[in-house]
Amino acid sequence: MNINLGKGGDVTIIPVFKDTGVVENIEKLYKYLKEKEIFKGDSGELFADIASEDNKVLLVGLGDRNKLTSQSTRKAFFKAGKKLMKLKVESVGVSIPKWENISHSEAVRAVVEGLLQSEYGFEKYIADKKNIPSIKDAYINVPKDREEESKRAIDEIKYIMEGVFLARDLVNEPAISMTPKMLAKMAIKELKDLGVEVDIYGKEQIEELGMEAYLAVSHGSSQDPQLIVIKYKGDPSSKEMLALVGKGLTFDSGGYCIKPAKAMDTMHSDMAGAASVIGAIKSIAKSKLKRNVTGIIAACENMISGAAYKPGDIIGSMSGKTIEVLNTDAEGRLTLADALWYAADTLEADSIIDIATLTGACIVALGNINTGAITNDDTLMDKVRKAGEIAGEPIWELPNNDEYREMIKGDFADLNNIGGDGAGAITAGLFLEEFVKDTPWVHLDIAGTSYLKKADGYLPKGATGVPVKTLYYLAKNSNI
Repeated sequence: MNINLGKGGDVTIIPVFKDTGVVENIEKLYKYLKEKEIFKGDSGELFADIASEDNKVLLVGLGDRNKLTSQSTRKAFFKAGKKLMKLKVESVGVSIPKWENISHSEAVRAVVEGLLQSEYGFEKYIADKKNIPSIKDAYINVPKDREEESKRAIDEIKYIMEGVFLARDLVNEPAISMTPKMLAKMAIKELKDLGVEVDIYGKEQIEELGMEAYLAVSHGSSQDPQLIVIKYKGDPSSKEMLALVGKGLTFDSGGYCIKPAKAMDTMHSDMAGAASVIGAIKSIAKSKLKRNVTGIIAACENMISGAAYKPGDIIGSMSGKTIEVLNTDAEGRLTLADALWYAADTLEADSIIDIATLTGACIVALGNINTGAITNDDTLMDKVRKAGEIAGEPIWELPNNDEYREMIKGDFADLNNIGGDGAGAITAGLFLEEFVKDTPWVHLDIAGTSYLKKADGYLPKGATGVPVKTLYYLAKNSNI
C-alpha cells in the first residue's frame, strides 16, 4: 500500500462519532442509517456504499468522542482496511480532522497503522492465498500547514510497521528453516544495509567468552549456537547506550523435562524476544533515531540427545555464579543470564531491557493482553510503561519482594534455575536480575502477548510483533 498526502481514492473513508449529526455529501443516506439504527457510529462499526459511480463511501465508527484513543483509532481503521480488501477496493482517501483527545500526528499514525495492519498475513507455505491486499494507494488529506508534520508521521509509522512485520515473519517461520544460523543471517540481511553493525560469534568464540549457561542449553542440539550482537550508533557524540537483550530459542522441546505434544508445536515462537529486537532495531535505524542501541541475542535450540544437559546438573555462567538445573525447560533464563552479563559487564550498557517468552506462569497471570515486567529501577520502568502506552502494548509490573528472591537461592549452587511453588513469572524475572549488576534493567515477559492462537483485532493469529513498537518508542523518547 502506497501512502500519499493529498486528496484522491476511489472510495472515501468517513470517520463518524456516535454524536455526529450530519455527514456532508451523504446527508440523506446518513440520516436514513441513523433513523433505522443501521449505523450508530460505535467504535469499529462499518457501513459501505460503493455502488454509486460518483460517491463511494465507507463510514467508520469511532464511538464516543470523549473516549477516542490512538488504540481505538488503529482498531477501527484496521477493520476498515479489511472491509475494503474484501470489497477489492484499489484506492481510498481519508481526511484527518481535528480530534480533541489525540494530537494530529497521533491521529495520522493511528489511521495509517490501522490500514497497514490490515494487509499483514503469513501465507508463505499456503498455495491458495486468502490474504490478498487490494489497496494500492491510500490518500491522507490534511490541512496545508500540517503537511510536513504529517509526512514525518507517515514515514515513521511505515518504518515501525516494517519492523513489526519483520518480527512477525521471523517468529512465524518454522524451526526447520529458522535455525540459529538462519536467524543470524536474517539479522545481517535486514540490518547491514542500514548502517547497523552485526557481529556473529560461533560456538568456539562463545566458549572463549565463558558463556557456560548458554552453552549448556545448546549442547543437546545439532545446530550450533550463534551469539548475535547488533550495534546501531545513532548518536556517535554520546557514549550512552541502551541494550536490548532478546531470548533466541529457535526451538524449545523442553529438553529432558520434555513438553507435552500440545505445547510443542508453537515452540518455534520461543525466539520472539530475539525477533522483536531485530525488528525494533530495523525501525530505529530506518527512522535514524539519535540513540545508541545494541541488541544481544543468544540464539540456540533446546533439544534432547546424549550431550544434552540434565536435571540436577550444576553449570557455570559468564558471571562466575553457579546454577543448579532443576528443570531443563527453564532454559531461556540460562541463555539470557550470559547475554545479560555480556550487556552489563562487557558492553557496560547504561540501561538494559530484556525481552523473552519466558514463562507460562505469565500467561496464567496476565493472559494475552498485558506483557509482564520485573525491574530494579522505577525510573526506567516508568519509561518502558509509557512507551507501551504510546504503542498500544500494555505492560503490567509484577512485584519483586525479597521473599521471592529467596525462592531461587540454591543449596548446592549459588542459584536454582526455578523457584518453588507459585510465582513462576516473578522468580524467573528475579533470576535474571542476578546477572545485570547494578545496571538499570527491565525484564519483559512476552509469553502471552507475542503469539496468539486466534486473532485479536489487528493482532493476527500467530506472531504479533509485540513489543517492537514499545522498544521503538522507548528508544525515541528517552525523556518520556
